Amino acid sequence: MERVGLVVVIAVVAVVVAVVVQRRQRPPAPTPTGFNVPDRLDRADFARPDAPWLVAVFTSATCGTCAGVWEKVQVLASDEVAAEEVEAGARTGVHQKYRIDGVPATVVADGAGVVQASFLGPVTATDLWATVAELRSPGTLPTDGCTHGQAAS
Repeated sequence: MERVGLVVVIAVVAVVVAVVVQRRQRPPAPTPTGFNVPDRLDRADFARPDAPWLVAVFTSATCGTCAGVWEKVQVLASDEVAAEEVEAGARTGVHQKYRIDGVPATVVADGAGVVQASFLGPVTATDLWATVAELRSPGTLPTDGCTHGQAAS
């Protein structure tokens, strides 16, 4: 009877060791590292859906950085470029539709609504304006190895 007890104890210890080893070998659960930026917009959700380009900045009234980004985006408004602020409190449904979870989020979309570039957080006027200029007229920027914005894939 003692041997059966000893075998049971050894079996339990072996199972516990196997479980501990297996848990240590599992990679940790993924940790979110960023915020969502849409890769496509329904141009009907925005003013001037017929404009060849849209620069939309998703903002919040409680965001201190958002106003400065919106000021830089407004300068881009023209016949060819629709510039639009999408404030979370005023257009909650649009923020939810595109799963915007961090502001300011600036997107540059073409006439079909495909996001060609995006910026999360503050953006310099130089980077924003140069990116839009390059998208509208490729070859505008010098090829110095630098990239402006985050090109969509």
